[in-house]
Amino acid sequence: MELNTIDIMKILPHRYPFLLVDRIASFEAGKGITGIKNVSINEPFFLGHFPEHPIMPGVLILEAMAQVGGVYAVLADAVGENRVPYFVGIDKAKFRKPVLPGDVLHLELELLGIRRGIYTFRGKAIVNGKLAAEAELKATFADK
Repeated sequence: MELNTIDIMKILPHRYPFLLVDRIASFEAGKGITGIKNVSINEPFFLGHFPEHPIMPGVLILEAMAQVGGVYAVLADAVGENRVPYFVGIDKAKFRKPVLPGDVLHLELELLGIRRGIYTFRGKAIVNGKLAAEAELKATFADK
């Protein structure tokens, strides 16, 4: 299953400048999901992080992973229009290499489990085959 930005906006409440997923490249219920973020110099965060040496903030890489996890939870659970995925936890976050303008961020999330409505994922952000960041992420649903 592949989803474009329009499809993703039907699932997630995020909008510009905070929608950080451009495409879902694959989804497999019970296994995981892969999303794509094309990092452009036109991203608003590059104005201040850092003007002379633009680097994507690590917290936004984690947010992009979390958004991909939210898409997984909605696709796997089919919760309906009155519920929205929420990012509720992060563990073991590590940043391995900077993400720069022009990079294509592959956001790979493996489902570790679901307990009491909380989805736990192992996430990796990969650029050109190299690990840029990793973390364990948790997401659940809340009423709109």
